[in-house]
Amino acid sequence: MLKQLSLTAMALATLVACNPSNLSSTPASAPAAASAAHAAEVTIQTARGEVKLAQSPSKVAVFDLASLDTLEALGVPVAGSPKKVYVPYLQPMVETANDIGTLFEPNLEALNALKPQLIIVSARTAAKYNELAALAPTIDMSDSGQDLIGDGMKLLDGYGVLFNKKAEAQRLHTEVQNLLTDTQAAAKDKGTGLILMVNAGKLSAFGAQSRFGWIHKDIGIPAADSNIQVSPHGQPVSFEYIQKTNPDWLFVLDRSAAIGEEGKAAQNVLDNDLVRQTKAWQQGHVVYLSAASYVAAGGVQQMKTDLSNIKAALNSKNK
Repeated sequence: MLKQLSLTAMALATLVACNPSNLSSTPASAPAAASAAHAAEVTIQTARGEVKLAQSPSKVAVFDLASLDTLEALGVPVAGSPKKVYVPYLQPMVETANDIGTLFEPNLEALNALKPQLIIVSARTAAKYNELAALAPTIDMSDSGQDLIGDGMKLLDGYGVLFNKKAEAQRLHTEVQNLLTDTQAAAKDKGTGLILMVNAGKLSAFGAQSRFGWIHKDIGIPAADSNIQVSPHGQPVSFEYIQKTNPDWLFVLDRSAAIGEEGKAAQNVLDNDLVRQTKAWQQGHVVYLSAASYVAAGGVQQMKTDLSNIKAALNSKNK
């Protein structure tokens, strides 16, 4: 009797061991977890200091449009992002990603379901950093607000390391650097510049220490007014101010258009008797910055676009 029970137990054990359903009892995430555990670890610089991360995270949620811009240029797909990005060349990328809320209001439920291996935020989402960090490794890639080219290059180089795209990052780095060098040469002895933002018919000016100060500091165009107050949205100014400042060049951001709001276009707002008296307007020296220069500042494609447009304007026949 005991021998019969023993044989029965052995048969059952054999059936259990050979049962295909039993073979799949190991969690499906185990291979991925093992892979992540053995992934190379890299260190990148963030707004909150150096952070060590597993290289090449495969599921990334992004709340920073400059990062989206640069990742798209590097050929790195994203698993989640906001759907409203206001930058046409980024739209195809976000259409294939999961909707994870807005830059200011992340959808924690959607993120929890997505289970990203990395979350990227910047200034517009930084207030939610702790909540997001509780869900997955989170990095804050906010820029300094005063060194667009330098910060943008660091962002590019950092992602080249993180996503094992060093060759691609180096190529893009060289392209931006060459464009900057060419634009600096084109700006030599071309006169002064004034940076304006037009927002729902209102005007504000930005100086060398502002988020748009790279036009003065990096390209080398002297500021028509060296006393502009530093403010996130610029120093409020009037049409009379523009006429009296009388710059050789106007660099204009249409904020309403950049964030998808309806309103009078910047070109129409500026087309009045006072602005038409300026050297810039009379000589056709009005350069309109891209929407990305406001919402995705520091992205590698944004830098290339605006540097190319400024270079072309400076090299135009109307000098």
